[in-house]
Amino acid sequence: MNLINIKEIKYTQLTGGTSSNIYLLSNIKNESKYIVKFNDPRVLESEAYFLNFYNKVYILPDLLFAEKTFKYIVYPFIPGSTNYVKKNKKELLISLVEQLINNYESYPNTPGWGWTDDLRNSWSDFLMSRMTESYQILDSYLDKPDHTLIFSIINNQITFQGEPYILHGDCGIHNFIFNNGDLRGIIDPTPVFGDPLYDLIYAFCSSPDNLTKETISVAVSHLKNLQNNDSHTLYKNVLVGLYFRLATCIRHHPNDLDEYLIAWNYWTSLVKST
Repeated sequence: MNLINIKEIKYTQLTGGTSSNIYLLSNIKNESKYIVKFNDPRVLESEAYFLNFYNKVYILPDLLFAEKTFKYIVYPFIPGSTNYVKKNKKELLISLVEQLINNYESYPNTPGWGWTDDLRNSWSDFLMSRMTESYQILDSYLDKPDHTLIFSIINNQITFQGEPYILHGDCGIHNFIFNNGDLRGIIDPTPVFGDPLYDLIYAFCSSPDNLTKETISVAVSHLKNLQNNDSHTLYKNVLVGLYFRLATCIRHHPNDLDEYLIAWNYWTSLVKST
């Protein structure tokens, strides 16, 4: 690929990547724009694999080039912004389902479940590993019965039959590109082998607004690859996702904590009452 070597290119380093260095390359002559992303080669290899696997899903970037040792990858710039306006969450989730999640495919003979660089023996094993990490952060924020409830749900009540699907894995609003309020792109996958519902709940919990059963239920009704449409099972899955999100909130978005704790009380009440 000769893009980086031509004289008409100018580049600007972008902010926003948590562990990566990202540059915007602009071709002065024809006004085309590209993203060059540097990161740990293992991370970029997984991202490149995901983008190649779903290369016909138009909401994802087209992978134009991957350096042979995965020092960097290149894909087209998607016009828009990652600024999420807290409204129309139902419509956003429906769009996510229809444009991305309903295009997910199962992966026969996968070597395991969860993060591609830290595979587990089962879906519940992966969720339990996430709970263990989250517990270290949430221990002093929630009561003991809260932790016990999540442990019980993961250990005894969440299963997934069949082959795992290849998921985005970091499917939150921070990785969504919006243009005029519409979802136009989804970037920065950290692939996971697992249940497609995981990515939908991840997106649902990734902002503290409209965390209601009505919001998630409408989106789930559009989901093609749903194994169990029982509302109580859905509520338990949401509560687990919210538990993980509370830990992320404390680490990265502490100003949102009060809103998330209100949602936590709402969802624990729903699970216990049903």
